Amino acid sequence: MKRLTSIFLTLVLALGLLAGCGQSSTSEGDSTQAAAEEETKVIKVGASPSPHAEILRKAAEVLKDQGYELDIVEYSDYVQPNVALANGDLDANYFQHLPYLEDYNSQNGTDLVSAGAIHYEPFGIYAGKTDSLDKLADGAKVAVPNDATNEARALLLLEAQGLIKLNDSENLAATKNDIVENKLNLDIVEIEAAQLPRSLGDVDVAVINGNYAIDAGLSVADALATEDAQSIAATTYGNIVAVRNGDESNEAIQALVSALKSDDVRSYIEETYKGAVLPLD
Repeated sequence: MKRLTSIFLTLVLALGLLAGCGQSSTSEGDSTQAAAEEETKVIKVGASPSPHAEILRKAAEVLKDQGYELDIVEYSDYVQPNVALANGDLDANYFQHLPYLEDYNSQNGTDLVSAGAIHYEPFGIYAGKTDSLDKLADGAKVAVPNDATNEARALLLLEAQGLIKLNDSENLAATKNDIVENKLNLDIVEIEAAQLPRSLGDVDVAVINGNYAIDAGLSVADALATEDAQSIAATTYGNIVAVRNGDESNEAIQALVSALKSDDVRSYIEETYKGAVLPLD
């Protein structure tokens, strides 16, 4: 009887040990999975479809090795990405240049800042009904972006081609009301930037933002004129990663900017866009 009792107690003890081992293994497995999930940090970034979202997808490859995952949200306009960022729905956005951001802050009472300038997209003048700037007739229609900073940039490009003269050639807030000389009586038509490529059939020429030109399949090589690499635009209108004030020093944001400035992303930009997008140092 004592022997049977001893055997029974031994079996109970053995089963208890096995159960304990199984529980420990499961617990360790859960801990490992949780740790892996914690290691992958998600950065939610708003972007224009082209080239910004495309560039971000390349940067995501660099960030993956650092334990970050990019959640890229695409926007087709220039307003909603800043609304979403200011509201906290995004960690950052990547679609605009600093003058546009500063104007947006001024108009909307927001406090968004640049975490770093990544690339520059030369503005181009593209043919509509007229295939050469030399052929522009008196009263020809010229479409330009209707937002303050981009309209000024377009007018500066027209001035550089000798088509108009502004009262201040360094005014980054110029509008068509600041034109003091217009020998051809050009009809400057202000159109929402995203709609400019669609306007080509209705105007003689259009000055189009780089990202919208790319998105519409327009090649910078086919532009009738583009901004000079040494122009005020080249040094002013670099496209930035924007964040809420204070977040620019965030570790994840710094990793994002570093990835976008990496040699891999730089090579991708140069090889993919053939001069339509230029990486900044």
